[in-house]
Amino acid sequence: MSDTQPTARFFVGQIVHHLRFDYRGVVFDVDPAFQGSDEWYERVARSRPPKDRPWYHVLVDGAEHTTYVAERHLEPDAGGDPIRHPLLQVLCGAYRDGRYLPRDAVQ
Repeated sequence: MSDTQPTARFFVGQIVHHLRFDYRGVVFDVDPAFQGSDEWYERVARSRPPKDRPWYHVLVDGAEHTTYVAERHLEPDAGGDPIRHPLLQVLCGAYRDGRYLPRDAVQ
C-alpha cells in the first residue's frame, strides 16, 4: 500500500457533470479519499465506488442541496454555462472563463 494520495481529476471551482444522474454542478471541496461514514456509504453509494480515490462536494445546479460524489461518476461539463445555487456566493468567487474562482481570489 502506497503512502501517496491519489491525484484529484477535478478542482475546486470546476463545473462538472454527473454521469449517472445527469446533473451539473460546481466542485466546492475535494477529499483525497472517502470521508463519510460506513453507514452512509452502505445506504447511498450503491454502485460501491472506491473509497481510496477522490470524492467531491458539489453544489447542484438549479437545486438547494449539495452532493458528495465519487470521482468515477463525474466528467468535465462541456456546456460552460454558470450554475445556479443559493450557496454559490458563499462558497465560490467570481465566474470567469468557464469556472469559479476561489472565494478569496482578487476579483
